[in-house]
Amino acid sequence: MFRLCFFPGQLLALALLLPAVLTAQMISDVGSTPVQFVPAQNSSSSQQQLPNAPAPAQTTPTQEQEPSLQDLGITQQQLQGDPKLQARLEKRTEMLKIHQRLGLITAIPMAAALITGPMASAKGHNGQAIKVPTNANLDFHAALGGATTVLYFSTAYYAMFAPKVPGVHKKGAIRMHETLAFIHGPGMILTPILGAMAFRQEQNGEKVHGIASAHGAVAVTTALAYAASIVAVSWPIHLKFWEKQ
Repeated sequence: MFRLCFFPGQLLALALLLPAVLTAQMISDVGSTPVQFVPAQNSSSSQQQLPNAPAPAQTTPTQEQEPSLQDLGITQQQLQGDPKLQARLEKRTEMLKIHQRLGLITAIPMAAALITGPMASAKGHNGQAIKVPTNANLDFHAALGGATTVLYFSTAYYAMFAPKVPGVHKKGAIRMHETLAFIHGPGMILTPILGAMAFRQEQNGEKVHGIASAHGAVAVTTALAYAASIVAVSWPIHLKFWEKQ
């Protein structure tokens, strides 16, 4: 067999040459591999973005979908409403507005008829000469009474024939307003009848007597109930006839 024998001097030379050989081998390996230099970035510059760089996508939590009207059982037809009911409401509103305006206008000749009433009644006591009112006073009072009657029933027409809305229950001031109509309504029928009877008696030179003598009391009661019905729904009165609706 072949046996290697080294002398001490040879071992010392080999120990000195071995590091140089390894270093040369490492240099040759590094030279064969390309080296890339990456510039160091500090923490502040690493957080900055380029101006044209797109913003990073942000993830948002998933939102729950709200229930639709169909999910709640409301159909599209119900949302559109009933055109017939809407037309009924509009017609009722317009007629009641006319009723309110005519009602306030009616109060003017009614009050004037009450004021001129004493001037149209005969004066005198039993056993004394009766002082018959002049024809001018009688005619003026009768004209005021006739105007009041026409305006009153025109006002009542717009209230009675206004379209009714199903399911609406009247209460409060409206109920009081309609309850008072059972007083001034019959009163407006009796007052002109009794007035015509009293007028005929005075034209014959007689003092008003019998049921015709209740003409004044019925007229006053009618006027008071009528005024109370206005106050029940219009206090404080703020209606402006010139105000555009």
